[in-house]
Amino acid sequence: MLAQVERWCAVNSGSRNLPGLAATAGLLADAFASLGEVRALDPADASQMLPSGDVVSLAHGQNLHLIVRPQARTRVLLTGHYDTVFPVDHPFQTLDWREPGILNGPGVADMKGGIAVMLAALTALEASPWAHDLGYEVVLNSDEEVSSPGSAPLLLEAARRVDAGLTFEPALPDGTLAGARPGSGNFAIHIAGRAAHAGREPEKGRNAVIAAADLALRLSALIAPDLKVNVAKIEGGGPNNVVPDSAVLRVNMRPATPEAETRAHAALEGAIAAVARAHDVSAHRHGNFARPPKPLDANQLRLFELVKSTGADLGLPIGWRDAGGVCDGNNLAATGLAVVDTLGVRGGAIHSADEYLIVESLGERARLAGLLLMRIARLGFSRAA
Repeated sequence: MLAQVERWCAVNSGSRNLPGLAATAGLLADAFASLGEVRALDPADASQMLPSGDVVSLAHGQNLHLIVRPQARTRVLLTGHYDTVFPVDHPFQTLDWREPGILNGPGVADMKGGIAVMLAALTALEASPWAHDLGYEVVLNSDEEVSSPGSAPLLLEAARRVDAGLTFEPALPDGTLAGARPGSGNFAIHIAGRAAHAGREPEKGRNAVIAAADLALRLSALIAPDLKVNVAKIEGGGPNNVVPDSAVLRVNMRPATPEAETRAHAALEGAIAAVARAHDVSAHRHGNFARPPKPLDANQLRLFELVKSTGADLGLPIGWRDAGGVCDGNNLAATGLAVVDTLGVRGGAIHSADEYLIVESLGERARLAGLLLMRIARLGFSRAA
């Protein structure tokens, strides 16, 4: 497993590095081929807003899909992503042993280590007496770190066909799992104003940067205990002697509940309309809430408790707590599926050059996931209580 992680992490697979993603997909397809036919599927269409306000298509890598025993009485979906947040020109590209048993490198925890755990668990299942009682689908996607726009349809289709979901994002260093998660939406709002000479007749202009700044303040004012708002960037403007006629505001919103998401969406639309009126500009929004909130309800707790009891029999204490991050588990749970989404390795400092993997957790978490799969095969698991 460690050799797999080292081999996979030696290839840069940043979300926008299409050649690197293709190379990594090839390595993963070869590794999972022992389980069945691995298909490489083209992503769904996606788009992005440029700093100019133009909306253009955005390419993503292919997604890998494997289906085994689709007629089994119980079926499970296992998901993982092979993209990382580190682009091809990022300085963090190599592996380094920080100390014995602690491997530093891009994607070692998030989540190529988790993919190695998934493969080992499925291999153990196939060697067990209960394999014929469990069917499963595997989706390895190329765009999770950018909200899965190209893989979302595939994930949702698979989620609706199965009884439980297992996602292999990293656990915390002490093994704690993520429980409830907020939702997340990324938005870009283009403000179109009117250019004018800044000294001779500024009153004839409509300042897009000022309008964007006003919108930023209005959106920041929406922050509440159940809603996080991060105004991330304003792009626009030009020479000091020209009233700027174009700006793009980029913002992330994280609602804790479905009700907060509904409120945030309405408030966002209201703020955009109010700014357009107040500054006599036009405004166009791009983006949506790509990750629904994932509350830890009774349906989710059924699967968490099964993971906890399985861990206890292996001598692994399993706990969970609410998390601020989001992942594909949000989208899977929104279909009504019970999902545990941090069954990967123990590690930390993800999304930074200090990312690390606790190597002993490879075998530890593979045993946990493998025994969990065997128990689901033997005992069954219904989609809803």
